Amino acid sequence: MTAIDKIQVLDSIEKELLLCMQSAGQALLELSKEKTSQKGPETHTNQFLKSLNIVETKLSEQINYLTQVSTGQPHEGSGYAAAKVLQMAWHRVQHVKSRIKELEECKVKYVQATNRLQSQRMGQQNPASGTAGVML
Repeated sequence: MTAIDKIQVLDSIEKELLLCMQSAGQALLELSKEKTSQKGPETHTNQFLKSLNIVETKLSEQINYLTQVSTGQPHEGSGYAAAKVLQMAWHRVQHVKSRIKELEECKVKYVQATNRLQSQRMGQQNPASGTAGVML
């Protein structure tokens, strides 16, 4: 449904609402007369109820449509779903970046610990290198 179609539906609801109000006014006008027939107010009352039912049905359809739009369900013409997908993707990217940073910090700690162990092992393998050939 295009925007023009939606506006036309709202316009038809407005026209039906005007008809409903006119029927109610005519029914009250008939009842306010000194000499009233049973048929006049009854006809206007039935027209009022019929129009009111149509207005209620069409407004309910519009409210249901708006409810779907506001809950993020995809539908034509809405940018909400795309914006929500983009927002979720942005959060995932931020999470991945923070996780990469954590892993990088772990890697640096691991490399530093490995280097310390290797230098300690090298120091333990050559303990006599500084005193070789010296006799006391």
